[in-house]
Amino acid sequence: MNQSLHYREDGTFTIVQFTDLHWQNGEPDDVLTKLLMELVLDQTSPDLVVFTGDLIYSKDCIDEKQSLRDAVRPVEDRGIPWAAVYGNHDSEHLVTRDELMKVQREHKHCLSSAGPEDIHGVGNYVLLLKAHGSDKPEHALYMFDSGSYSSLPQLEGYEWIHRDQIEWYVSQSKALRAANGGEPLPALAFFHIPLPEYDEVWEKELCFGSKHEGVASPRINSGLFAAMMEMGDVGGTFCGHDHVNDYWGALHDIRLCYGRATGYQTYGREGFPRGARIIRLKQGERGFATELRLDDGSVVLEQEEHYPKGIEL
Repeated sequence: MNQSLHYREDGTFTIVQFTDLHWQNGEPDDVLTKLLMELVLDQTSPDLVVFTGDLIYSKDCIDEKQSLRDAVRPVEDRGIPWAAVYGNHDSEHLVTRDELMKVQREHKHCLSSAGPEDIHGVGNYVLLLKAHGSDKPEHALYMFDSGSYSSLPQLEGYEWIHRDQIEWYVSQSKALRAANGGEPLPALAFFHIPLPEYDEVWEKELCFGSKHEGVASPRINSGLFAAMMEMGDVGGTFCGHDHVNDYWGALHDIRLCYGRATGYQTYGREGFPRGARIIRLKQGERGFATELRLDDGSVVLEQEEHYPKGIEL
């Protein structure tokens, strides 16, 4: 789909982040996921939907490609532009990321791209959000494939965003800066597996929201956060992966945000309803507003404050 993203006439742009659907075969829990997605979409009328990984749980899918089609149907049927990055469960059984990308690209309203073939991952790409009635980019939306599991025998755990992906991001950022009169083009970044800095921000800075499980980041730090700091463009990052964490906090002026887990076909926590994160941008502004929408229709505008240890209230 060669559709451009533009701010609305009133200068607003709304993104819905769905994460960790873990869609399988249309079982009752998948139906609940579908109903939640439809509720959020009807409430918010977004301009873009971003799926931040684990759209399907491939190990339990009868037909992985059809499961992906079913997972995105509530968005596609409404004609809403959408994009996706992969998680660790999407391609771990009988289907590849390339095959799933071909399925994504079947859809009229899909903006996903396989990205460069000579770097790690499938689905490293950037979307440009342009001014209303203009071709002038106002925001860049970076999508990263954060991988699945470590392939190094001496290193267990989850994969990381590799150096060649970071170099790709830096080159894109530099080109957009040059085209923007030498000023960094404001940007957001989306990926599945949280960066190690998600743990750091919870331990060191004021955060908003809940942390009910450990941050399941890679065991090594490959340097994406440092690169974003150096480039000075990314104002917020959005991930999933940890289903009962939904907090955000600012580390050195970059807001590290979890989504709110959307899918019912996976683990959760009693009293922690499924939902979605909403991201609201304003033309001409670097920052963003964010809120949560929950499965009972409620809106969480202000999440609970969490102060790091040693801070006196």
